Amino acid sequence: MARARTAVWVYAACMRPALLARMLALASPPGFALALALGLAATACREDAGELEGIFYDGDGRLVHCALNLDSSAGNSLESIDHGLDRAAERGEVIELYAHRPGKTVPLETIEHVLAGAAERGLGFVTYRDFAAGGGTGPGLALSFDDAGVADWLTARPLFLQYGARVTFFVTRYHLLTDDEHAQLRELAADGHELAGHSVDHLRAPRFVEELGLAAYVAEQALPSLDILRADGYEVTSFAYPFGARTSEIDHALGRHVPVLRSVAFPVSGPFGPCPR
Repeated sequence: MARARTAVWVYAACMRPALLARMLALASPPGFALALALGLAATACREDAGELEGIFYDGDGRLVHCALNLDSSAGNSLESIDHGLDRAAERGEVIELYAHRPGKTVPLETIEHVLAGAAERGLGFVTYRDFAAGGGTGPGLALSFDDAGVADWLTARPLFLQYGARVTFFVTRYHLLTDDEHAQLRELAADGHELAGHSVDHLRAPRFVEELGLAAYVAEQALPSLDILRADGYEVTSFAYPFGARTSEIDHALGRHVPVLRSVAFPVSGPFGPCPR
C-alpha cells in the first residue's frame, strides 16, 4: 500500500503538477501547494521516450508489451516521441505507441506527425497480430488505439491510407456498439488494421481479481471480449489491459489464451508503472 501511494505522488510530480497541487492543498497552507508542486515538477523524473526500454520491441518474443501514450493529457512532447522514433530506426527496434480518440484525446496533427516521422525514418508499420505470429521485427512502429471511439478512429482513416499505416484497435464494450459502428470497424479491418480485445467493461484487472478472483476476471471480462470479436469473423491474438493495469498472475492466466498482452509505460523513472520491463 505504501508503495502504491508513493507511485501516485511520483506520477503526479512528474506528469501532472496541477493534480499534485490539488493533492498537496489538502494538507498545506494556501499558495504553498502550488509552489511545491511546480518545484517538484521542475526536478521531476520524466524520461525521454528514447530512454524508455519497455516501449521498444527487439524480437525477444515477450508476452507483455508496453506502449507510450500519445494523448495530450499524457504530456509526452513531439520532441520526445521523435527521439523514440530515432532510436527505433537506429537500433532496428519496434517502438510501441498508443492513443484513444483521434481529434479529441489526441490531435490529428500529432498522429500525422508520428506517421510521417515513421515513414521518413523507414519504419515499417506493425500490428500486435504480427507480434503474435512471431514477426514484427524492426525497425518499425506499432501504433494502437484503445476503447470504443469508433467514429473518431474513422476520422484518422485518411491518414492511415496516406501513409500506408496498419494499426491495432483494442476494442472494449463491443457488445454496446451500434450497427453503424460495427460496419465502421469492418471497414477499418478491411484496410488491413487489427481488432483485438480490451475487456468487456473496461475495469482495472488487479482490482477485479482482488475482489472477485482471477478465474472470474478471465471468464467474465477477458475471454468474452476476445470471443465476441472472433464470433464476428476477426482473428484475435492479443489483449490490452484497461489502464495498463496488470500483474504477473493475470499475465500467466491470459497467456494461455492469447500470445500477446499489451500494457502501458509511464515516462517516469523508478518502478512505478505497470510495465514489467
